[in-house]
Amino acid sequence: MTLCFSPVGNLQIGTVAVPGAVVLAPMAGITDAPMRRMALRYGASLAVSEMVAAGAFETGHEETVLRAEGAGVALHAVQLAGNEPESLARAARLAEAAGAALIDINMGCPAKRVTTGLAGSALLRDLDLATRLIAAVVGAVSVPVTLKTRLGWDGAATVAPELARRAEAIGVRMITIHGRTRCQFYTGRADWTAIRAVKDAVSIPVLANGDLVAIEDATAMLTASGADGVMIGRGAQGRPWFPGQVASFLRTGRAPADPPLAEQRDVLIELYEGWLGHYGRELGMRCARKHIGWSLASATASAGRSPDVAASWRRQLLTLEDPARVVTGIRDAYDDIGWREAA
Repeated sequence: MTLCFSPVGNLQIGTVAVPGAVVLAPMAGITDAPMRRMALRYGASLAVSEMVAAGAFETGHEETVLRAEGAGVALHAVQLAGNEPESLARAARLAEAAGAALIDINMGCPAKRVTTGLAGSALLRDLDLATRLIAAVVGAVSVPVTLKTRLGWDGAATVAPELARRAEAIGVRMITIHGRTRCQFYTGRADWTAIRAVKDAVSIPVLANGDLVAIEDATAMLTASGADGVMIGRGAQGRPWFPGQVASFLRTGRAPADPPLAEQRDVLIELYEGWLGHYGRELGMRCARKHIGWSLASATASAGRSPDVAASWRRQLLTLEDPARVVTGIRDAYDDIGWREAA
């Protein structure tokens, strides 16, 4: 399929050259190492770790350390969150020592458990503290530092351009803007045009984020925002190949088809086994359940089938407690979806 598009170049993040300009967003509980490896295999330009709490990372909290894991990720980027400059600096040094080539600072997470602790998007209400945090991280590491944030806390205070100017002056090398305020959470539509004010405020690369769920969205997002590239979050759930599809489209002007169902099945099984290895059996099975649901929904959409097909298989698979039976069930589900497609 050929769509209207405007080609984008590669990203240069300080000293780090990134092939392309389509980035898999950091998503809590989603962009773990197995997911990032798969997205990169399918052509994502860069994949950022899920959010890592600086304090817990410092103390070696097991699940937090796993969030920062980058085994098999060629260009490893770790996102950190916190509200204490010294703690963030120490966590950044630990991440760099463990192989991170980029450190991203989270100033956009809208979750109450994060903002109550004056981290994430709560920092949009205290730009002086945000500035001190950025300076601490930039001063602590030799690798490039990036920043992910939102337009503002609410519509009355869209402070992203000012924060971006401060961040660039301190030494941040790229900024990603989600086109919503914190108070919007994920409701309504992301305002891509509002991102342009941030792009106009700085000379470093700016990525646009929010609601890119179809390949053709990339052109509209880039046109509206003037951004240098895009970051994809929820659009990649159940579709680790989607960032790569967008990257291919922005490079060639042609929209690649979804992988065949058999390939989608094999991707899910490989990921499932990867999660078991990454987290251990019990936690791995729990973490995999949401991905299985999204993957089944994606498969039925690819096959042009009713969402009821995915729902039926999801109910069966998500109650299984034996990993071998889950893998068998995944094979049966995709065979059924494929049979229905062929019929």
